[in-house]
Amino acid sequence: MAIWADWLRPSAGLPTVQWAILLAVAAAAGHLLQRHTGLPKVVGYSMTGAVAGLGGFSDGAWPLQGIALFLLELGVSVVLFEAGGRIALRWFRYNPMVLLQSLLESTLSALFVYYTLRWLGVRPSVAEGVGLVAMAASPAVLSRVVMDTHASGPVTERAMVLTTLSTLYALTLVSARTGVMHRPQNNLGETLFPVAVVLGVSFVVGALLALVLRMALRVMSPTSENTSMLLIALIMAATAIAAHLGGSAPLAALLGGMLLKQLNPRPWAWPRQLGTAASMLIMLMFVLVSVVASKAQWNPAVAGLVAALVLARGLAKITGVSLANWGSGTNWRQAFWTGCAMSPMSSVALLLVSQFVASSPTLGPSIASITLPAILLMEVLGAIIATFAIYRAGESSEPSLSEGQAHTQPGELRG
Repeated sequence: MAIWADWLRPSAGLPTVQWAILLAVAAAAGHLLQRHTGLPKVVGYSMTGAVAGLGGFSDGAWPLQGIALFLLELGVSVVLFEAGGRIALRWFRYNPMVLLQSLLESTLSALFVYYTLRWLGVRPSVAEGVGLVAMAASPAVLSRVVMDTHASGPVTERAMVLTTLSTLYALTLVSARTGVMHRPQNNLGETLFPVAVVLGVSFVVGALLALVLRMALRVMSPTSENTSMLLIALIMAATAIAAHLGGSAPLAALLGGMLLKQLNPRPWAWPRQLGTAASMLIMLMFVLVSVVASKAQWNPAVAGLVAALVLARGLAKITGVSLANWGSGTNWRQAFWTGCAMSPMSSVALLLVSQFVASSPTLGPSIASITLPAILLMEVLGAIIATFAIYRAGESSEPSLSEGQAHTQPGELRG
């Protein structure tokens, strides 16, 4: 690329050419991997980004800032808006054990990771930050796995709901924690106030987003291309506004999707045009995450901490879902596979780590040194585990992972 730079003068700059080529390779890799192995395309996207990052791809600077940070926030916001739009709050009134499962698995994830790292000698402030990041599963990865495996059933639905709720908790707590990282908290009110601010601002922005979209759906067709463009534009605006006002952009999008579901309870699906645009953005997000996460420094000590983090987090999620499974509508086998399906870590976790790094030049890099390798590992391995869990639960239309070629669709490059 350095040689090309002497004579190549693209209108958008050389980094744009590099990213365009990388995304084209990622799209082809995802397609071929699913066709020949049956694994979801997200594994191919992530592996392409990881190989590029490890090979010295220079346009994935860490810590994230500027347009790269905005694109990551936008991609996460789009995914969380869709995930929030799948949750009907009235369901929790009839099945409150799902909320208990969510609270228990998220709390245990933070505690198991925290005490595991403390046992391995990590200082408390770093272990606390890593524990908060470990709460969040990845709605983006899980939704792509569900789409590519054509999965449906109680395990799939329960895993998506629990993954979305764990993301809500993690975004709230990390945003509040980073906001007061260098301020003393002398009483409970000073500790809870930042949480209330993040939730309040994000709720207001999300409510405005939901109200505007609800009014638009009264006069515009849900399948219209203009409705698609309006939705993307409004999510972009909400992403920029929420962070500027002291809230969390992804949290605002998640709450907006949940509120829109309550205002417009009829089932609604994104039109095809939005799905194509969102798929491109989400693929970019996966590649960006793996490129950035591959910048982390690996050594035996870090590898041990990452292995301990992954095992503690996986055990916590399975334990939390299983302990509160009684009366939740699923059997114990389904609870186990639900916990396994929540293994992936990806864009939300990277965004949370980025918040720590931006808030504390001393504490942030220490948290990132442990979490970035874990994100890189669990974006790929987590997707494979989730795929296997859905298959073992009997909810995938794929008869086996080895027969993925027989089930590819002609237009699957869009997804």
